[in-house]
Formats: sequence, C-alpha cells, structure tokens
Amino acid sequence: MKIAIVGCGITGAYLGWKLAVAGNDVTIFEKRQIIGKEVCSGLISERIWDFIPKDENLVQHKIDSTKMHLPRKTVTLRFRQPLLVMSHAALDRHVARLAEKAGAKIVRNKMVVSLPEGFDRVIGADGALSETRKLLCLKEPSFRQGLQFFSKEKNTDGFVDTWPVKNGFAWKIPRGEEVEYGILADLKTARAKFNEFCTKNGLKFSDLQAALIPQGLVVSNRKDVALCGDSAGLTKPWSGGGVIWSLTAADILLKNFPDFEKYGSELKKFFKPVIRKTKLITKAGYFLGNHLPWILPGTREVDSDWLLP
Repeated sequence: MKIAIVGCGITGAYLGWKLAVAGNDVTIFEKRQIIGKEVCSGLISERIWDFIPKDENLVQHKIDSTKMHLPRKTVTLRFRQPLLVMSHAALDRHVARLAEKAGAKIVRNKMVVSLPEGFDRVIGADGALSETRKLLCLKEPSFRQGLQFFSKEKNTDGFVDTWPVKNGFAWKIPRGEEVEYGILADLKTARAKFNEFCTKNGLKFSDLQAALIPQGLVVSNRKDVALCGDSAGLTKPWSGGGVIWSLTAADILLKNFPDFEKYGSELKKFFKPVIRKTKLITKAGYFLGNHLPWILPGTREVDSDWLLP
C-alpha cells in the first residue's frame, strides 16, 4: 500500500521502518530539516530494545531508581527495568536511518497543512500540536508544560531526585557529564513553580527549554487516517514520558494494519483502563505523601512504564 506518515519523530520513523520492511511504499513528511526531538529528558526504560536493535552507543547513563522527596518523607522507587538516559534526538535519527535503509522516503522541510493526497493510508505522528489531529477536527488533549535546563556538573548517581508540585513534579536527572533540572506542571503555573524551585535550591539557568506534554487519548474518526504517539495524547499521567507508550501503540497499529478502525478500537481497549488506573495511583500516591506519609513504604519496586503489576 501507499502510505503517508506525518512526522519523523520516534513514532513516525518506527512505523515507517516497519511498514517499509513489510513491503509498503512509505513516505514520511517531516516539517524540519534536522530530525530529532530536542526538548525531552530522554529517560527511557530498557524496554526500548524490545522495539529497536540494541545500540549501547545511544546510552549516556543508567538510572535504577528515583527518590521522591515528599514534604515529610523521602520514598525510593526502584525500577524493574533500569532507565536509560539518552538523547531523544539521537534516538529519533537512529530509527529514521532504519526507516530509510528499509526503503521509506523521508521528505524534510515539509510542513503538512492538508491531509496528503494520493495515499491509501495516512498516519499522523506529528507530536503534541498535531496538525493531522486538527485537520480531522478532533478534540484536543489536555496539556501540561515541561521545562528543562542543563547544568555543566558531572554526576554519575544511579538515581533521579523528584519533588512533587501541584499536578506534576520537579526533577534532577544525572546524565553523566551534566545534570538536567526540570518541571512538569500546569500550563499557567509551571514557570512560576520552576522559578520558585530554582530559587529555593540556588539554581541559575540561561537556556531554559519548554515543551507541551499532551494527555488524553484521541482516536481518529476516519477509516483511512490514524493517529499515533503524542498526536494521540499517549503520555504517562505520572511522568509525561511517551516513548514506550507510543511504540506500544505503533505495534497495535501494525498488528491491525490496514484496518484503522480496528486499530482505534484496540487502542482504546488497551490504553483507557491503563490511563484511568495510573491516574488514580498517581493521585493516591501524592495524597498519601502529603497527608499520610507514614503509610507509604520507604522503598518499593515499580514498573516505570506501566506502574501496574
């Protein structure tokens, strides 16, 4: 089949790679000249190797736990699958090369302002502010604000520090040769809360980066057009991360291709319960941490991708 994919981030590149390997005629439209998501922590579980060939050159550092500094208690969450600190942009480009090697055509500097014509199927993988989603006149997901900056301080700790804020958290991520500080919070309050966090911890920054984080599953209303990844609002309620969720959705699409209606149905069947349950777990965790911290264990093992057993 002749397939158009809008967006060459990790999701679009992965779908382009797999669909090209399956013998389809794939064209990926990317609005920028340089491929790669720049504003992202790139903290991805080892499950990434379940989707793409393992390449340790992409790994900058490894994290095995996070310390949650609650108002009256610090809780350590140990990850079943270590988190890999990566450059998200380098990861995107790595998968894009796999797509091109498989025969997919990547058209750079192409801003899609209308649904591509002359294709049997169109897939929107064009991020949080998806133009494909807007062209389909679908509801917008809710958004939170992510802010980050990098400090030139060497740190090889094997854990991430986090501090809860309303509807989100601030973080400190050791990346080996540098340290990342950031926050995920409501659009209206993120900058003020981050300024407060930085002042409290004596942090100064000159290059603050920002990104919108979508949340809330959005499914296409067309038989020939599908959404996947951030364009479908697929990010984790507790952390805002989306790589493993996006690639899981991509595999659901590939399994059902070219039946996009069945893909949409299975996407909702799989993710809606996960989103609902993990939102409840996240809210319960913050409530207990703020009001009944003695109930929480000092250390607990968790699944960083799904939270669920």
